[in-house]
Amino acid sequence: MNKPLMEPGFRDSVNRLFDHAVSFMSISPGLAEKIKVVNSTYIVRFGVKLRGDIHTFTGYRSVHSEHAEPVKGGIRFAMSVDQDEVEALASLMTYKCALVEVPFGGSKGGLRINPRDWEPDELERITRRFAYELIKRDLIHPSQNVPAPDMGTGEREMAWIADQYRRMATTDINARACVTGKPLPSGGIRGRTEATGRGVQYALLEFFRHDDDKKAAGLSGDLEGKRIIVQGLGNVGYHAAKFLSEEDGAKITGIIEYNGSLYWDDGIDIDAAKDWMTRHGSFRDFPGATFIEDGAPLLEADCDILIPAAMESAINLSNADRVKAPLIIEAANGPITAGADTILRAKGTVIIPDLYANAGGVTVSYFEWVKNLSHIRFGRMQRREEEAHHRMLIEELERSSGVTFSDKFKQRYISGADELTLVRSGLDDTMRGAYGQMREMWHDKRGKHSEFDLRTAGYVLAIDRVAGSYAALGL
Repeated sequence: MNKPLMEPGFRDSVNRLFDHAVSFMSISPGLAEKIKVVNSTYIVRFGVKLRGDIHTFTGYRSVHSEHAEPVKGGIRFAMSVDQDEVEALASLMTYKCALVEVPFGGSKGGLRINPRDWEPDELERITRRFAYELIKRDLIHPSQNVPAPDMGTGEREMAWIADQYRRMATTDINARACVTGKPLPSGGIRGRTEATGRGVQYALLEFFRHDDDKKAAGLSGDLEGKRIIVQGLGNVGYHAAKFLSEEDGAKITGIIEYNGSLYWDDGIDIDAAKDWMTRHGSFRDFPGATFIEDGAPLLEADCDILIPAAMESAINLSNADRVKAPLIIEAANGPITAGADTILRAKGTVIIPDLYANAGGVTVSYFEWVKNLSHIRFGRMQRREEEAHHRMLIEELERSSGVTFSDKFKQRYISGADELTLVRSGLDDTMRGAYGQMREMWHDKRGKHSEFDLRTAGYVLAIDRVAGSYAALGL
């Protein structure tokens, strides 16, 4: 969606949100500037011979902060990629990692390309050449700079990048840790594909555990029956919508895509909609729901929760005053501009910010990185020992009490934790802990400062932790 001309760019928008948070902190101007600025951005232009001719591509890798290393951040393939975008995303990665206490600095990369324009073998050659340009400058490295999937990339591209690194660093025993989001056979971790969407679910579940927070948004009860509109049915939007509807009883009443949208008061079957989109390329003629050619106005429709899970700047100065959702959770990076944020805050809209809400991906990427460095699957050492202890306890309880527990209970209780169980547990704990810290600061400050919201609290916590790292380094 095009943003109005009077609106600042993505990077400036992030910096304005940063400055707003700093205004509530006792931090020197020099240190604030050091934390805010992007350390470096590498721009590469390379050629690949395809279809009988040489095609030149432009790629970026930006490093925002090296207060902690390696730096971490995805690589996206999209025609919108430019320096402003990757630097804004790298900045957000720094604050995101600091907020959820993942020991990485922030980075981001991108290649200006439409993946749909190329066959898989051509895309592999392009990806490997881009990776080569970054690897030889240590901009992909297990201990320095670790990419992950982003818009337009996934497990396949990460496997190509990991293999390219292995070919160029044949003696690096930790080669698999050079990138996360890989498929399982290439050193990936269970639960990574769903991680960002699962994190959105956990964030909402945590929000709905607190009556004061629900009251601030004019909501009550739990997620059961809540009407949700999702913008973007990519990896993040799909998994968030699927989990919220199937596991928590929410109703997905709207799905917004770039080429048309769906609306249905009774709730849309997410898997059916995803399958239809995959097979037909759009939602047109999808049975049981209303197809809307121009889906953008659906952002302004009545609902309880709005989940922008697509591009940045979807909610901006041109539409913010018409957005009716009392609660917005930013599953995408930067879907609300700084100007729109001010408008929504004045209206009383509660926003669960991106630097927290979509941190599930980097959290599970951290688990994958640790797994690759330890060279052992989570749960492998202790799972059967846990099962043996649990079984012994159940058998003794049954023997001494004369009560026989149901097979369903025994199966669930006795089973030891496997990798997926541990990943989900670690993600849930991370999301709960970070939200608890944000909401405590939010409620402490909002009485005196009406402009102090969850986003500001998240930024203040993140900036304070980065500042602490610099202080420990003697700066």
